[in-house]
Amino acid sequence: MIRCRLIAHTRKASEWTCSSATWIVKEAFAMQRYGSVIGVKPEAIAEYKKHHAPVWPEVLEMIRRCNIRNYSIYLKDDLLFGYLEYHGTDFQADMAKMAADPKTQEWWKIMGPMQRPLRSRAEGEWWASMEEVFHLD
Repeated sequence: MIRCRLIAHTRKASEWTCSSATWIVKEAFAMQRYGSVIGVKPEAIAEYKKHHAPVWPEVLEMIRRCNIRNYSIYLKDDLLFGYLEYHGTDFQADMAKMAADPKTQEWWKIMGPMQRPLRSRAEGEWWASMEEVFHLD
């Protein structure tokens, strides 16, 4: 029987020892944090909040199947801030899978008209990606 134990863990890698061998599991399996921002039309805030009180179970399941955990959306004035932790190995593929899901598309058709994308967002973005400038575990 092979017995393994975790020796060290950082944001970028985990080091494991198993019997006489040591392996370092690199960034491919490290969780990645994402922050994003979008405006919400002031007249739509109450409706937006109402829709998010009971998010459709199919949408929540797709989010989980796309390796997203610890996902939150915060509201301040007319801005929405989203935070999520990605636990997969191919973010772009998982986002494409989510975008192709019919129930998610239906959800986005309802949410989209309530949102106001930032002018400073990158080409192709709806929610503008944010740069992480500080983190403490």
